[in-house]
Amino acid sequence: MRPGPSQDDVRRQNLGALLRHVHVHGATTRAELTTTLGLNRSTIGALTADLSAVGLVSEGAPKETGRAGRPSLVVRPESARVYAYAYSVEVDRLRAARIGLGGAVLDRRDLDRPRGLLAAEAAPLLAGAVKEMQQTVPADAICVGAGVAVCGMVRRDDGLVRLGPTTGWVDEPIGAALADELGIAVPITVGNVADVAAFAEHARGVAAGCDNVLYLYGDVGVGAGIIAGGRRLTGHGGYGGEVGHMKVVRDGRPCECGSRGCWETEIGEHGLLHAAGRSDARGRDALLEVFDAADRGDARAQTAVRQAGDWLGFGVANLVNIFNPEMVIFGGTMRDLYLAAAAQIRSRLNSNALGACLEHVRLRTPKLGADAPLIGAAELAFERLLADPLDVG
Repeated sequence: MRPGPSQDDVRRQNLGALLRHVHVHGATTRAELTTTLGLNRSTIGALTADLSAVGLVSEGAPKETGRAGRPSLVVRPESARVYAYAYSVEVDRLRAARIGLGGAVLDRRDLDRPRGLLAAEAAPLLAGAVKEMQQTVPADAICVGAGVAVCGMVRRDDGLVRLGPTTGWVDEPIGAALADELGIAVPITVGNVADVAAFAEHARGVAAGCDNVLYLYGDVGVGAGIIAGGRRLTGHGGYGGEVGHMKVVRDGRPCECGSRGCWETEIGEHGLLHAAGRSDARGRDALLEVFDAADRGDARAQTAVRQAGDWLGFGVANLVNIFNPEMVIFGGTMRDLYLAAAAQIRSRLNSNALGACLEHVRLRTPKLGADAPLIGAAELAFERLLADPLDVG
């Protein structure tokens, strides 16, 4: 018979559960924690005292109370003191942020990214942004780690970007390159941008409370973050969610992955701009100009948007049939396309998806907006702390 968890194991699990609740939900009274976690008042008091002692939370009276009697103390995450660095490597820009426990964005930097910039060239730029932010970090603050969101297929074991067709990366060690540049002794975790954005929206965004979610992220290409049964679904090696490479047109247009007829050739940047007669343009601003032109009555732009919307609905219908999600979130340029072609998307979804799979699906845009990848990258970094809060430092 295998021995059960030790008293210390149970204590650490309870500390992690309490800290995770405060991290996700923010300031919470001891009374609410007692009810939510199913622990007695004295245990909650002891746990909050332990977390306060290592500087992860603080306790104080509520700012307002309309009740008679002694109010329950409020437990708050020490957002200004405990933080992680988050990076997002996107097709046309690099972003870095310092994000506090509880999800507060404390500082940030945005940089243009020339297309074709490799990891060894991107890392010094991101590191430079971090060094600027470090100048205003309190002396007693604790960095618990760093997370990176990348457009590409990321190997789970070591964070190597095996393939990033839209960024031009093949076997790029962005985590190792950043560690070398920063010279900080904290773990750096790398994840796919759609996956970490889904992680963020599920934890503290529009999908909070939903256990089955698809997050579609678009830039030049298209990827998906998948939450199934409340857990991230990333596949054996971490390469799951490459929905943009579903084959939808036999012998269709060439895709940057090397194949033809992929879904993203119809709904991604290149396909939409080509259909609108603007093949020489690129970037999100160029896509927004197409949507604006369609709104103003430009016939070719309207046709391009309708066609892309129809293809988007076609693919989403297939994904809904496969994964039976409660919610589909459209992020990145997929948000722009969804807002411009909602009628075509819904029409195709209604005609192609199975009724039983469709009846409870909600279509949404991200609550966290463009910050979802950054906040998701920070969530990757916070995971080690939340699993064992006494291992901080």
